[in-house]
Amino acid sequence: MRNRINRMKTYRMQEQASSAKLIFIGLRLVSVKVLNRYRKTQELRVIKKDSVPQDAAGKGKRMLTGKVALVTGAGRGIGREIAKTLARDGAFVVVNYNGSKERAEEVVSEIGAKHAVAVRCDVSDFAACGEMVNGIVKEYGHLDILVNNAGITRDGLIMKMSEEDFDAVVATNLKGAFHTIRHASRTFLKQRAGRIINISSVSGVMGNAGQANYSASKAGIIGLTKSVARELASRGITCNAVAPGFIETEMTDVMTDAAKEAVMSQIPLQRTGKTTDIAELVAFLASDRASYITGQVISVDGGMHM
Repeated sequence: MRNRINRMKTYRMQEQASSAKLIFIGLRLVSVKVLNRYRKTQELRVIKKDSVPQDAAGKGKRMLTGKVALVTGAGRGIGREIAKTLARDGAFVVVNYNGSKERAEEVVSEIGAKHAVAVRCDVSDFAACGEMVNGIVKEYGHLDILVNNAGITRDGLIMKMSEEDFDAVVATNLKGAFHTIRHASRTFLKQRAGRIINISSVSGVMGNAGQANYSASKAGIIGLTKSVARELASRGITCNAVAPGFIETEMTDVMTDAAKEAVMSQIPLQRTGKTTDIAELVAFLASDRASYITGQVISVDGGMHM
């Protein structure tokens, strides 16, 4: 009787051991399958990631995707490069112009008609700016980025400068920025978000002989920037200024060699700037990566002003 009981115990122990072994084998097979599925998922993720255009930080989503940007004076020079750079980073760009429709349409063509549109507006006209901004919001549903770049020059010594030349420069360069900000601010406040980037100048920071009107307008841009930044900050809206130095554009191409040499002697880096130097900074300030920067004046001048 005792032997029979012992045999039954032995059999049960063997049966339990076999069951445990089967369970272990089953768990191992399941683990292998799960691991294989995980590896395949990771491989697919890598493939998908590599197939998406990458931004400067290597992220799949470009930093301005889904944003609508208005760039004034975007038909040439710095404005042209800013428009192209914002579009490269995913924004839909409204290319504002006042003079040459052909140049503005060239910019749109370079960007692609699906990602940009040319809109004529004289920014010195308060009502016209209102119509432009309201038209953008009505057509595209929102406005997220405003770049005030439009500007003109009427250089001359102060003793010979006409009132007309002074007023014209201030009306476009300074009042133009006020006009667009004034009309866009309502939309930004409703959205509780917005990026305003004003293009000032090293002349507005340091002053420049023969440019009293231009320097005054660009210095005014700095004061406007800081005031707007303080007013709108509580609603998540930032406002910054960029102060370019000697940047290679059509405006600088007409300078004499002597004038260029005189300017170069004031630049510690001993070279001129590129329009891309300005555009890349503007794109950064327009993005969420610069969400904690407001009321600042950033000089891009090779060290002219330190």
